[in-house]
Amino acid sequence: MTLAPMTPLAAMPSPSTAVWQLGPVPIRAYALCIILGIVVACVVTEYRLRRRGVAPGAVLDIAVWAVPAGIIGARIYHVITSPEKYFGAGGEPIKALYIWEGGLGIWGAVAGGAVGAWFAARQLGIPFTVIADALAPGLPLAQAVGRLGNWFNNELYGGRTMLPWGMEVHVMDPDNPGHALRDDAGNPVLQPGLYHPTFLYEALWNVGVAALVLFLDRKLRLGRGRAFALYVMGYTAGRFWIELMRTDEANLILGVRLNVWTAALVFLGALAYFIRVRGPREYLVPVGEPAPAAGPAGDVSQVDLSAREAAAGPAAPEGYRVVTGEQFDAYRETGVLPPEPDDEPARAESAADDAATGRTDDDSATADRADGDDTEDDTEPERADAERTNAGRADGGRPADRDS
Repeated sequence: MTLAPMTPLAAMPSPSTAVWQLGPVPIRAYALCIILGIVVACVVTEYRLRRRGVAPGAVLDIAVWAVPAGIIGARIYHVITSPEKYFGAGGEPIKALYIWEGGLGIWGAVAGGAVGAWFAARQLGIPFTVIADALAPGLPLAQAVGRLGNWFNNELYGGRTMLPWGMEVHVMDPDNPGHALRDDAGNPVLQPGLYHPTFLYEALWNVGVAALVLFLDRKLRLGRGRAFALYVMGYTAGRFWIELMRTDEANLILGVRLNVWTAALVFLGALAYFIRVRGPREYLVPVGEPAPAAGPAGDVSQVDLSAREAAAGPAAPEGYRVVTGEQFDAYRETGVLPPEPDDEPARAESAADDAATGRTDDDSATADRADGDDTEDDTEPERADAERTNAGRADGGRPADRDS
């Protein structure tokens, strides 16, 4: 008896085109996915920063530094870990700059983005750990969206499989990047069989990591960078086993892919940070908050309407200081800034002295006014003499003993 060959009942197709021409400008699916992922991360981070007291729009100031630094870091990591493509025999060093041809390492992206975010945090006066914790669930969501670019590129797949979600993979044309190779009839050429969509596994895992961070952050009120450490642990745990499934070329250390070792080491570092660091969630209130502008005192024709419109918009504070959750809630409800930590002991001591002597605030104010009246009485004769001296000057010039 002859058994029929086992054929999958279903398969996941892959796009045969990853680049579209808009006139002379190529529109790349991978780049669009990266941009969309950045937008998702910014939206989530902006929401979480506002809930911690940061002024609206701060995420854009952070992204201006973090995104370019992350892209540079991702490319540097890729070039360092795959030097044979760019240096040595057969390598083309100039192609290390051809970022549009692919080759971005997530480890370098996180490291470079962290440097850019740290610099932005210094400029804005925001603790870096607050930014990291706010970014923690948005970053894996951005990575999940970005992984869809690998689907368009027909890359980063695993070994052969007969599972219903096995993926068809096109043979890409080396002479026409971003397009599948076609046969004589014009049909895109497929590689034989179906393959594990490891990029999809990682995308789904990242969505789960984002959900985990949101859940535990809400339950445990993580702070001081621990939410970000939780994201790193969750991501690297998934990357460890997913990386073992991939079949694309990679440098090996002791027979194991380099990224597997990287994932294990980064996981241990994040775990150590999560265990050792303790502290409540950080909330921020502004320092140097601008006072409302006073209205013009002159004629209505002298009113500067452009200045009034500019002053009407919310101004970013000079910086922030960390307060407790209770102080932050009170500030949000009343609009009154909590006292500075250095002022609290002095106020307590003053209140204790007043209670011991039976002195009230009204008594203090009366005493201050009395002291002020004595001062004014002492200086009144001197002021009168000065006025008589100036009035008696016929030339109207300044007194001779005044510094120029």
